[in-house]
Amino acid sequence: MSNPASVTITVPGSTSNCGAGFDTLGMAVNIANRVTVTQSGSAEISPARPSDGRAQEMVSAAAELFFKSTGKSAFGFTYRIEGEVPATRGLGSSVTVRAGIIAALDSLSGSGLTKSRMVALVTELEGHPDNAAAGVLGGFCVARSDPNTGAYIDTVRIEVPDDLAFVTASPLLEVSTHASRGTLPGRLPYFDAVRSINSATYFVAAMMSGDYERLRHAVSDYMHQPYRLPGIPGAAEAIAAGVKAGALTGWLSGSGSSVMCVVRREQAEVVLAAMRDVFTNAGHACEAMILHADNQGLRLG
Repeated sequence: MSNPASVTITVPGSTSNCGAGFDTLGMAVNIANRVTVTQSGSAEISPARPSDGRAQEMVSAAAELFFKSTGKSAFGFTYRIEGEVPATRGLGSSVTVRAGIIAALDSLSGSGLTKSRMVALVTELEGHPDNAAAGVLGGFCVARSDPNTGAYIDTVRIEVPDDLAFVTASPLLEVSTHASRGTLPGRLPYFDAVRSINSATYFVAAMMSGDYERLRHAVSDYMHQPYRLPGIPGAAEAIAAGVKAGALTGWLSGSGSSVMCVVRREQAEVVLAAMRDVFTNAGHACEAMILHADNQGLRLG
């Protein structure tokens, strides 16, 4: 049986860090991008429409790594990217592109990559495994990487029930992850690191236990949020407003600009209104939505 000439891969968006779990914690959410790759007769890699060209560098790098890692003969293709995951808003859009391309090329070439291997390749491109693991595997993920090389090793994941909602407010401000990392200090005060470790480990334990009431006020980060939040007007205030309105806890999603609050489903609308009002009253346009976990992860079609 010949391999298909065209394939579409759906990859969910994701939130990462979840407070103090920097470069480690991630969770897939139920918005997604669809990446369609069609093998062409030329050796070129090109967008199927001009609007897809913004991702050209990511697509080309993902393809180069795929062919180098699998030993498959390189071929040209066109690609189309469509869906609901906004770019540069801290919701894993780069992973949807990179993982989508790698999974599509895997399907077209018949290379038989496991999902774990896909996470490893996407991690190599991303530089960290948090969104990579969540986008490919789905659910809430605790990803492990080699402390010396940064290479992906493994993930512990759990499924997240539908009765938890993740209220997300995204001010219309693009934040480059690379640029945002430039705001982080080269060193942390010792006890800031200790407090962050305490918060991250407790958050993971609460998620793994399923006793979600323990999430209340569980996020206290001193590693990245204090340095990133000031660059996003209204972000810290929106998280605080969401918690005051009934959310269990909240965090800056990835490097932003999105902020996210965990809430019981029945309180989601109230929390959404409170978070959105902060940005609106400050004169900042934002998109707000009620999300749930995506436990499926990357899939064909």
